[in-house]
Amino acid sequence: MRGYKDLRTYQLAYALAMKIFNESKKFPREELYSLTDQIRRASRSVASNIAEGFRKRRYRNMFISKLADSDAEAAETQVFLDFARDCGYLQKEVHSSLTEDYEKLGRMLNKMIAKADSFVPNH
Repeated sequence: MRGYKDLRTYQLAYALAMKIFNESKKFPREELYSLTDQIRRASRSVASNIAEGFRKRRYRNMFISKLADSDAEAAETQVFLDFARDCGYLQKEVHSSLTEDYEKLGRMLNKMIAKADSFVPNH
């Protein structure tokens, strides 16, 4: 493994953020500086925290902290997905698919946290 882009968790988080970006283009203009901005920021933070954590992995606790932050951002994204569905901005099928993928990502992140030592160099 050469870098964070090789991590399946990063790849999934990035792909999900891009899906949300594309879906949120359909949100009403009046949501641009609220829900649209919030869901985009939260979804992007999932991937960026994975990248940051990987770069800081020589410090086990920092690595775990960044992965925990990523998991928290994923949960926040799911809340915004619920709002988008309930406001009628997101089709139920799209919501279900994204929610399932975020649940999968959460499980993957928690496995990484549980096996943090295997990511820490020279451990």
